[in-house]
Amino acid sequence: MENDLFSNDPSMMGEKEIASIIERHNKLYWEKGEPEISDVEFDSYVRALEKINPGNPVLEKIYSPDVASTGKVKHDKPMLSLDKAYSFEELLTWAKKYARSEEELFTIQPKYDGISANFANGVLATRGDGLEGENITDKLPLIELETKGYRGPLNRSARGEIIIRDDDFKTIYAKIRKKDGKPYKNSRNAVAGIMGLKEIDDMRRQGAKLTLLDYQFVSYEVKLSEMSAKWPEVLAEIEKLPYPMDGIVIKLADEEYSESLGNTAHHPRGQIAFKFSGIRKKSRILNVEWSFGKNCLTPIAEIEPVEIGGITIKHATLHNVKNIIDRDLQIGDTATVERAGDVIPHIVESEKGEFRKSCIIRNCPCCSSELVQEGPELRCLNPGCSETKIQRLLAAVKNIGIERLGEPNIRKMMTVLNVGSLKDIFNLKVEDILRLEGFKDKSASNLFNEIQSARKVDDFELLAALNIQGIGKNVAKMILAKYSLEELRKLSEEEISQIYGIGPERAQAIFRELRSQSDFLDELLACVEMSETKKNVPDKPSKTICFTGKMPEKRSYYEDLARKQGYEPVDSVTKTLTLLVAADTAEKSSKLQKATKEGVEIIELDKWLARML
Repeated sequence: MENDLFSNDPSMMGEKEIASIIERHNKLYWEKGEPEISDVEFDSYVRALEKINPGNPVLEKIYSPDVASTGKVKHDKPMLSLDKAYSFEELLTWAKKYARSEEELFTIQPKYDGISANFANGVLATRGDGLEGENITDKLPLIELETKGYRGPLNRSARGEIIIRDDDFKTIYAKIRKKDGKPYKNSRNAVAGIMGLKEIDDMRRQGAKLTLLDYQFVSYEVKLSEMSAKWPEVLAEIEKLPYPMDGIVIKLADEEYSESLGNTAHHPRGQIAFKFSGIRKKSRILNVEWSFGKNCLTPIAEIEPVEIGGITIKHATLHNVKNIIDRDLQIGDTATVERAGDVIPHIVESEKGEFRKSCIIRNCPCCSSELVQEGPELRCLNPGCSETKIQRLLAAVKNIGIERLGEPNIRKMMTVLNVGSLKDIFNLKVEDILRLEGFKDKSASNLFNEIQSARKVDDFELLAALNIQGIGKNVAKMILAKYSLEELRKLSEEEISQIYGIGPERAQAIFRELRSQSDFLDELLACVEMSETKKNVPDKPSKTICFTGKMPEKRSYYEDLARKQGYEPVDSVTKTLTLLVAADTAEKSSKLQKATKEGVEIIELDKWLARML
């Protein structure tokens, strides 16, 4: 009967009953490592209690797993838990609440599913109650540190999460056994189990390895104004990481401002966790279809219908062939499907089915040519493949800004009018368009006028329209802010690779495609009136300056002084920063640490003011 109690609808319960359930399941999860309900169910109780009484003391408690400890350790800086958001809308509401403008910068990091820990002065301690943790320094021989620019023995200060990497769990832990001779079910149970051991000699003998992931190791920065647009991209990047995760952490990038907001007894106000629970469900993979994109084939899983967030999901993207191989996904497997922030549903993990069938294809579904794996993608390299031609032309049309030309009309044009390129589209006349099914005088005239309007094009739209792998409008605009299209065509592959954010792979693709499509590009340039991005980029001051620490006057006072001396004030430290002005250079703020690491000149406020006046 007890299990029936915990499957009841929390919205029908009272405050005391819900609080009791939360306490019980917290103890099962943290102290015994034996959860009886899913994260989704548990979070439904938490949300119900928050609605009834957000100040209930149960919501303020900070839990941590039982570990074999050698004593208590007081943290120099509290290790608090985080407030939680369960939908992208909740997350955006929080961000808007604390953002000072649309330009406010946020840091997005993975929320690792392990044990929070801090290593300082040679002592490793768990989070504990946030103020005091448990001393687990005796576990150091099992732990490797991953932090920026370093992976190796835990020999430097770090605050992060003790986890087992996904690849280590698949390989190392396939052979490791607990005292009862059984393998660990999952990486989180393995971490908790090992941390609960008083002696680790047997684990050392079996080659067990844990990883302390520095919280700062993986992070992305995004402005409030860009958060909605970039959220799917960041989620996709985080999902590729080889670590167990149960959500995402979002922080105000300005640490000083974040700290000025203070903390509740439970969490800092300047950070929040976006929980995966509630946006994930399990379903069986029934089949996999391969759809054509502009440069590759994309696998789409057909799954047993499942409802997530009020929407019935029947398909989920598998991203690419590498993802299928790395995750060992096959037809018949039970997959955990995620739909977060209105992103296309995708599979985050799976369990092997009883009857499995490979879903990887060897030949192109359109032209039957043998497919080739290039990097993570599966490609048809046949230049005559009609599907590849259609998708590449469709992508080019979108990049150039001809909105009325969807895939059906592109197909008609290629079949009826023998259209094969953007140049062919620009050369169409109204009478040509009237030959297409579904077009009358007005609709043909409207499409013709839109095509003519698209002749006025930005150079980055033209570069993106060449469908070079990895070069969309944003990347193209960044490149052409530095070099004109004509200058870019003359650069060597090595010179292109030196452009910020490009690297060798993209450089190789740009260099190759600009030469192989040279004649086509010349023909296209003859059809359009092109605006150069480089000419429209305003001249920026050559010197940049950043301020850190509490100062006697408002920050704007010092920024105005800096502008009068030809500096451009910026909010963050990068390797291109000219000068960092600190209220106290002895402080260990993140800006000072980063400036030291990047070799940026640092000066105390008093000395800088003396230099200015």
